[in-house]
Amino acid sequence: RWYRESQEKVLYWNHAIINPPVDRSLPPDEVGDVFMKVEKETDAGLIVSGAKVVATGSAITNYNFIAHYGLPIKKKEFALICTVPMDAPGIKLISRASYSQNANVVGSPFDYPLSSRMDENDAIFIFDKVLVPWENVFMYGDVEKINNFLGGSGFLQRFTLQGCTRLAVKLDFIAGLLMKALDATGAGGFRGVQTRVGEVIGWRNLFWSLTDAMVNNPEPWIGDTVIPKLEYGLTYRMFAMQGYPRIKEIIEQDVASGLIYLPSSAADFKNPDVRPYLDKYVRGSDGITAVDRVKVMKALWDSIGSEFGGRHELYERNYAGNHENVKAELLFAAEGRGDVSSMKGLAEQFMSEYDLDGWTVPDLVGNDDVSHFRRA
Repeated sequence: RWYRESQEKVLYWNHAIINPPVDRSLPPDEVGDVFMKVEKETDAGLIVSGAKVVATGSAITNYNFIAHYGLPIKKKEFALICTVPMDAPGIKLISRASYSQNANVVGSPFDYPLSSRMDENDAIFIFDKVLVPWENVFMYGDVEKINNFLGGSGFLQRFTLQGCTRLAVKLDFIAGLLMKALDATGAGGFRGVQTRVGEVIGWRNLFWSLTDAMVNNPEPWIGDTVIPKLEYGLTYRMFAMQGYPRIKEIIEQDVASGLIYLPSSAADFKNPDVRPYLDKYVRGSDGITAVDRVKVMKALWDSIGSEFGGRHELYERNYAGNHENVKAELLFAAEGRGDVSSMKGLAEQFMSEYDLDGWTVPDLVGNDDVSHFRRA
């Protein structure tokens, strides 16, 4: 029903599945004053209080999807997966600063082209005795099912396909801006710079390859359906948190002062006393005008260095989960799916084909006739 309604009404959803960074070392049931839980069951539905993060874009969405990812739940009242409309009584959103508002106050779209247009800001998502009608409850009270939700529901496979595709497109954009910025500074022809641009493109190619692999080599799912391959989705999570900071490092290293050597505002170009200096001293290489150079540099800075850009680095580092769990889950998935046994089996098969006396299989030829040690 929810799939149909979302499709027909084109609903805009956000999700919040992580417990707040408060006493995370403790099980959820020991932080009951903060973590989301059911306070009461009624004929109309569940009365819920507590907080979730990060609720990206929640201030402008229609519905929120509430689920669980983190330390295992032990008590029924914390075992809840549901949805709520964003105007439900008792819902509170404490949002980060508006990127577009800040951009409009201190600049213009020319100065902050991403901050001005992509105000997806995050929020602390609080329930204060919110009534969740039973028809909006997907799962409640089954501790085992709630703890296995990510793997059992297909959420993990689907979100990693979406996340990897999103990151690949993002890197298309950032790689293009980087190369245009290097054109503007005249640094693009240096060998070392070229190797690092190649590295950025390599990261971009990696994520596009993973999306292709997830789609073109899916695994069987329920009935006659298929689902993106889990191993490739988990691999995206690991490399995303390594690749994005590295790309940012390359941009800061090779564009360098080009990201600082900028006027404060588009308004400077409209000042007749200042404009001649900008046209002369801030022009780009090979005939690139000062306006075009500054436009590229400000777009690149808004991508990686502004409050908007800085948040995106933090987002890519943490979007798919905490850095240790992301890697550990590759191991756990490989164990659960039999891949670990298969890998160990391959190594064991290899080692079974020789011993202290040499080869133990007929297809490999011994070296007794030429071995110095054998003859000795």
